[in-house]
Amino acid sequence: MPKITFWGHACFSLEDEGKGTLLFDPFLRENPLAPIKPEEARADYILVSHAHLDHIGEAHEIAEANLATIISTPEIATQAQDEDLKAHPLNVGGKHSFPFGWVKATQALHSAGIPGGTPCGFVVHYHGKNIYFAGDTGLFSDMKLIGELTPLDLALLPIGDNYTMGIDDAVVAASFLGAPLVIPYHYNTWEIVAADPEEFKQKMEKETSAKCVIIAPGESHTF
Repeated sequence: MPKITFWGHACFSLEDEGKGTLLFDPFLRENPLAPIKPEEARADYILVSHAHLDHIGEAHEIAEANLATIISTPEIATQAQDEDLKAHPLNVGGKHSFPFGWVKATQALHSAGIPGGTPCGFVVHYHGKNIYFAGDTGLFSDMKLIGELTPLDLALLPIGDNYTMGIDDAVVAASFLGAPLVIPYHYNTWEIVAADPEEFKQKMEKETSAKCVIIAPGESHTF
C-alpha cells in the first residue's frame, strides 16, 4: 500500500515498496520543522509546485544526488535542464504518463517565484491511488472539477493562511474535492503561518464526510 510521509512545511514523499518514490516541494535545509537534511532525501521523481524557496528548496541538489527527474512547470523544468538535470515540463491542464502512473498539473492561485512562470498543484495517479497536492493556493471553485474528473483517494491541503488558504477556506476546499482522506500542511513553520491542525480537523469532519489525518514531520500514513 502507498505510504505518504510528511517532512514539514509542504514537503511530502510518496512511496510503495520498490515502486518508485515521489518527493513533493523539497524544502529541507532551512525548514525548521524538517527532521532530515537534503542529503538524506531519497527520490526517483521530484514534483515542484512553484519556485519560491520554501517549495523548490533543494530540488536540484536532491535530483543530482538521486538521478531523479524533476516534474514541474516549463520554466522550472527548463532551468533544471540547463543545469544538466533530468526534468519533465508540464503546464496547467497537461498530463503525462510515468512508470508509476501519471501526473496532471492543476491550477493554483498564488505567485510563481520565477519570471514568466505560473504556480501549480498536481493530481498524481500512483499505482492505482489518486492524490491531489494543492501546492500553495487560495480557494477556487474549480476544485470541484478536480474531484469530479479524478475521484480522489487523498487530498493534501495548505491551511496556514496569509500566503495560502486558511482553515475555513481549506474546509470548503475539502468539500469541493470529495476526497475521503485529507492531510493538512503549510502551517506552523513560522509564526506568520501559525494554524491549529486540530481546529481544521474538527471543522472539516463536521462539515464534510472526509477524515482528516494530522501527521507530524517525520511521520507517515499508509492508505
